[in-house]
Amino acid sequence: MYYFASTSKSFEQALKDLTKNVKAHGYSILHVHDFAEIFKTKRVVFDAKDPGFQELCQVFEVCNASQARRVMENDMRLNMALPCRISVYTENRKVKVGMLSPQKLINQLSDNAVVKEIAREVDATLRQVIDETVR
Repeated sequence: MYYFASTSKSFEQALKDLTKNVKAHGYSILHVHDFAEIFKTKRVVFDAKDPGFQELCQVFEVCNASQARRVMENDMRLNMALPCRISVYTENRKVKVGMLSPQKLINQLSDNAVVKEIAREVDATLRQVIDETVR
């Protein structure tokens, strides 16, 4: 269900490279959730400088509008699974980039053959994006 890879790049460099690679593959970044900032505004400690918890996490909502439209034309209920998300995060101070597999997720939610093929295509593209980001 998960697809992720580690990188020797800095967290900041992985963010920059992900942004570039998402766009290069024809996807848009709809929003970035920066959990350090979100938690800071809610007065919840989530900071690499905090000795109790030293991980970082940003979640990118990414979308190829043409693919999303095709999915919804074939099974409107799947709007709830959109957009796709790719995370850049640290785990034990190692930078990782990952996602929930769109193909595996959609295969659990729909029996529609067209939708399953779209999910396979999206999954393959986003795996490429992740692989290029961590190199």
